[in-house]
Amino acid sequence: MTDLLDHFDAAVARHPDRVAIVDGRGQEVTFEELQRISNGLAEKWRAKGVRPGDRVLLAMGVNAELYASLAALWSLGATVVLPEPAMGLKGLRHAVAATKPKFFCANGLYCSLKWLLPPLWGLPLLRAGGATPVTEVKDRVKNEVALISFTSGTTGAPKAIPRSHFFLMAQYDAVAPILASDREERDLVAFPVFTLVNLAAGRTSILPNWKMSRLADVTPARLGAWLRKTRATRALLPPSLAGLLPLAGQSDLRHVYTGGGPVFPNVVRAIKDDLGVDVTCVYGSTEAEPIAHLRAEDFHPEDMEQMAQGAGLLVGHPVPEVRLRISDDEIEVTGDHVNKSYLDPVQTRENKVFEGDEVWHRTGDAGRLDEQGRLWLLGRVGDDVAGQNGPLYPFAVEVAATGWKGVTRCALMEKSGKPVLVIEGERARLPQWTKAARALGIDRIEVISAMPMDARHHSKVDRVQLARILKR
Repeated sequence: MTDLLDHFDAAVARHPDRVAIVDGRGQEVTFEELQRISNGLAEKWRAKGVRPGDRVLLAMGVNAELYASLAALWSLGATVVLPEPAMGLKGLRHAVAATKPKFFCANGLYCSLKWLLPPLWGLPLLRAGGATPVTEVKDRVKNEVALISFTSGTTGAPKAIPRSHFFLMAQYDAVAPILASDREERDLVAFPVFTLVNLAAGRTSILPNWKMSRLADVTPARLGAWLRKTRATRALLPPSLAGLLPLAGQSDLRHVYTGGGPVFPNVVRAIKDDLGVDVTCVYGSTEAEPIAHLRAEDFHPEDMEQMAQGAGLLVGHPVPEVRLRISDDEIEVTGDHVNKSYLDPVQTRENKVFEGDEVWHRTGDAGRLDEQGRLWLLGRVGDDVAGQNGPLYPFAVEVAATGWKGVTRCALMEKSGKPVLVIEGERARLPQWTKAARALGIDRIEVISAMPMDARHHSKVDRVQLARILKR
């Protein structure tokens, strides 16, 4: 079976001197250098006792050593456990409890976690550093399960997801056509999975110079300076950062890919109109990435008008590699790059639909397909509120409201049994907002100073926290 490491080896053979990774300090590592570092780590950790099938908990910053360590452990047949970084120490403890790893792999200050957290005391430490670069790995082993990652935990306890090498290759096959380019690109990548795709494709990845858990601290000036310093030609960013680009100044950007949260039309228009670059919106989930995508040029005036009138959020045609259906308003998908199970059988039963040999994933997102076969999102299943004419889904209101002048963020919620639109923005515009909201069936608006957002991408409203705010 061909896997991502085979593709990476082929990329090294084709472009040994091409830059594979630009780290957060601006240091460049070529494909050949990255492979030598990875091979050295593999031989060092083989001597430490890592064997096929061993689970290795990995904790380190998003840097070249992270990807070298992944490749090294995979070449030994190990399964890498990646805790959810946005959850901090809580996520690390959860990962240990859920997966029971045999080793702890870290670098720099992350090594100190070994002695700070009791669950890690009994695990041998694999340091990602100090290995002699090696040309080849002795006796490379292939194991079925490549890694175990976690859902964000935004809507409940994080779910542990085992990903096989077959799954990662299927994901590569689904993502590669979206990122394909006939030019040599330098991609600023804020999503680690897309860096894996780039390494397999032989494309340069520029890593963030900010903490992935501190996206709210990134300013347009900082983002623009990093784009210019690294000469990035494309950017793969969550909507919260993509929305900063029109204020980030000129750069070499030609294309922006954004996802990981709802991408509202006003963000797409601002990037395309103000910067003159292409924009592609990618919809997916931790369990199935990608599901659908849409380029800015495919937004038609009538689509914009429908979204302004409450039709929901258009995300485009499903990718060819996925099969999609709507069941009781919920989007369900199946395909080779769609997760089939969780480590916890209870979570599998709750979120999967088994039909013979097929396994359908319940996304938890409400949606609909139009007559052209395009997917429209309505919001999360269960987040709908009782409106004047029946159930009212969040995106039917929020997508329209983000287009109103003075609105920074908004969320449709329920308070005292009635729908309320919560807005972060210019309070002086409340009279205009109130009039526009009535046309969507909303009689009540509350203005707050700051909308609580998710920890992973800072691009989704934290509705649990917002509900607490509304009760005060």
